[in-house]
Amino acid sequence: MDKYRKLKTNPPRHEVKENAREVVINILDVMGNKKKMTIKKDENGDFKIFSHGDAFSNFQIKFDKDEIEWEADDQNWYDVFMMINSGVCVVESVRSR
Repeated sequence: MDKYRKLKTNPPRHEVKENAREVVINILDVMGNKKKMTIKKDENGDFKIFSHGDAFSNFQIKFDKDEIEWEADDQNWYDVFMMINSGVCVVESVRSR
């Protein structure tokens, strides 16, 4: 079974540091390509998503960008990762600071 399918059927629990100001999410798409998404606090203390040159719509996530940002603002990281996994990508690993 390939890595994408393993992560899609049995997503691991990713840990995020308490009160993190930046979360870097490594993503694996269905074709095995690796992508990166960063959720970072802005000057107002709200989280914003950056998809590093890829259009957010390319991930085909079934949620709007702002819905994911609101979950991140509430520190609901499990929900954030499940929302991202709703598209054609899966969260492979997470780093935070």
